[in-house]
Amino acid sequence: GEWKDDKQDGRGYEIWPDGSKFDGEYKNGKKNGKGKLVFADGSIYEGDFLENDIHGFGIYVWPDSRRYEGQWFRNKMHGNGRIQWKDGRKYEGDYFEDKKHGFGTFEWGDGRAYNGQWLNGEQHGRGTYYSKEQSPKVGEWIDGRRVLWIEDSDSNIAKMESKKNENEISNENSNQIQEGNENLNESINKPI
Repeated sequence: GEWKDDKQDGRGYEIWPDGSKFDGEYKNGKKNGKGKLVFADGSIYEGDFLENDIHGFGIYVWPDSRRYEGQWFRNKMHGNGRIQWKDGRKYEGDYFEDKKHGFGTFEWGDGRAYNGQWLNGEQHGRGTYYSKEQSPKVGEWIDGRRVLWIEDSDSNIAKMESKKNENEISNENSNQIQEGNENLNESINKPI
């Protein structure tokens, strides 16, 4: 590749002993600009870099076929993005330091969906639950668990449900969402 003052500068290609490789732009000896990074585990990132970090807009694909397309900040999903899993689950919305945070929509492969607020990777705040079997339902979630359905939106009547009835949707959905959050950082933060 290109060099300046004994440092990589400009377009270049680099291979590490573990098999990782980078093809892209360098500035002052660091990955900077557009590039493609293939990790030893088979993960691939293609997009923007800043001072060796994944930073800006890019696409990351894990060996298990998860695919994230969106904004990054210092090696973390941060800003707006979309992730999709092999089993059909997907999330599109806001991220903060690798976690769903802000507003977003999570869809399950069977057609169910949650559209609403997120905090630290979990449903938190007001959201709408969609399923094929029933009309959309508006509710309140805390730490990934539904705590309240808003029964009659015309009269704004709310009904609290017991923790036992909460298992109807929240436990199953929360487990699948958590499964999607696990180990997102492992591939991204591997030293090269």
